[in-house]
Amino acid sequence: MGEYRLEFYKDDNGDEPARRWLREELSRMQRLVVGTAMREILEEEGINVCGTGFGRQLGGGLFEFRVGGKLSDFVESFEGTRLPDEKILVRVFCHAHGDKLVLLLAAYDKLAQPSKAHQNQQIELARKRLRAWSSRQVRVRPTRR
Repeated sequence: MGEYRLEFYKDDNGDEPARRWLREELSRMQRLVVGTAMREILEEEGINVCGTGFGRQLGGGLFEFRVGGKLSDFVESFEGTRLPDEKILVRVFCHAHGDKLVLLLAAYDKLAQPSKAHQNQQIELARKRLRAWSSRQVRVRPTRR
């Protein structure tokens, strides 16, 4: 287990939209690569990925985790099968909370949706989810006497 704990944002209905997106929109190989990068890099480095090729600060408590390159750059083979030279360019929008929690708010495939407008929509969606999550954190804090 890494230095940081990854947690998917959960909405009021119990849905984890970023996890659902990863499961439903990425191929098996893409999920393997993104999952491996999240475990090997994001769990280890947390917000410290910012300033490297794997991350960048977006302001307002949000940062971006970047997974990009060829699938074969990340994992040589899977179940004995060499991975194709297919490219991947995924963005995962995160929030670092406390010392060791990284909240996964939203994600998208930048190769499938390369427009700046779509990226801005995803960032705004992540900000909206962060506000919702933050307001729930305030409501569940115990009161001091």
